[in-house]
Amino acid sequence: MILLANSEAWPGISESADLLKSRSAGLDAILAGIAHVERETKVRSVGYGGWPNMLGRMEFDAGVMDGATRGVGSVGAVPETVPVAALARAVMERLPHVTLTGEGARRFADEIGLPREEALLEDSRRVWRERLEKELSREELAAFPDIPLAPLSRTITDPERVRDTTVFLCRDAKDQMAAATSTSGWAWKYPGRLGDSPIAGAGFYADSRYGAAACTHTGEMTIRCATSRTVVLAIKLGFTLVDAVDLAVEELAELDTGFLGPVVIHAIDAGGNHEVTSFRCQDAITYWLWKEGMAEPELRTARPAHTQREN
Repeated sequence: MILLANSEAWPGISESADLLKSRSAGLDAILAGIAHVERETKVRSVGYGGWPNMLGRMEFDAGVMDGATRGVGSVGAVPETVPVAALARAVMERLPHVTLTGEGARRFADEIGLPREEALLEDSRRVWRERLEKELSREELAAFPDIPLAPLSRTITDPERVRDTTVFLCRDAKDQMAAATSTSGWAWKYPGRLGDSPIAGAGFYADSRYGAAACTHTGEMTIRCATSRTVVLAIKLGFTLVDAVDLAVEELAELDTGFLGPVVIHAIDAGGNHEVTSFRCQDAITYWLWKEGMAEPELRTARPAHTQREN
């Protein structure tokens, strides 16, 4: 058994590990953990703690994948809904579709009994409003939101440079893999923007025969390169896990147009190995690891891209 998650997973990683220890199904274990992250206001990229879009509204994305069946469920730009990972699972299990977005996803949440919640914290609203007042003229403020938003998408940057997600990957006692993601998305994003978190193959992918992967940070890049699928496919083709991740990094590095930024790749394989590699990240990246035999999850440091793997 193995459990891998990024650093934002701290509110729920221990519960996920405990459930795996008790031989719970992997998807059950990681969704129980991710639910705690979504409720934690100190995590500024997920759920209640996240930042709003340019209009001051919260929009949430999530995705899940069952590696045994390659079943996928995802939701994007969902308003008034904090447990979006659970909603994504319901899409996978209850609908013939893979992805729902916006008001359609919220309608489905109503049907399955998820309450509507005001998810924007008052402090987040204050910071958002102060940023608008700094960037917009008096005339633009008077007309807001009925002004062009596209020019602002390049000038209004988020207060904490939040472009993150929470990602959980696991292989359970039955050697089945699962992946889950949840995020409030890029702070100050254009309304309706989807990153990689709800896109299977880009932000997450799991195939119990080979491996699972998930990405954080600049989703626009991992969508273009189908990064998570690249990792798993490379393993299928005979690459080691490290070489599979390095191949995915190489593809990211080949991009030289469009919006470019840092990416972190998290991955596990069917042999119980794990790899977390950071690409273009200025600061050290940490992640959570738990494996069978470990008393508790441990916080470790990711390997920077194009360096020797640590022993």
